[in-house]
Amino acid sequence: MNSSCQSCGMPLKKDPLGGGTNGDGTTSEKFCSHCYREGNFVHPEISVNEMKDRVKGKMTEMGIPKFLTGMFTLNMHKLDRWK
Repeated sequence: MNSSCQSCGMPLKKDPLGGGTNGDGTTSEKFCSHCYREGNFVHPEISVNEMKDRVKGKMTEMGIPKFLTGMFTLNMHKLDRWK
């Protein structure tokens, strides 16, 4: 199992719902509930750069310093969804 969502990079252990869901209702081992539900991406048309901006915004709302949000999203393009 991956330790982070392969779409947004969020640690899966931090997912309040325990992970996204596959089409058959099982828990996804690759994606969080914010990104993946019922076997589909929540935002199927989003680009990797738009996802970076979305994640940075959410992290800033949580009080995380901007320089850390940039570091956290730096390698997002290497996650499975964006390869």
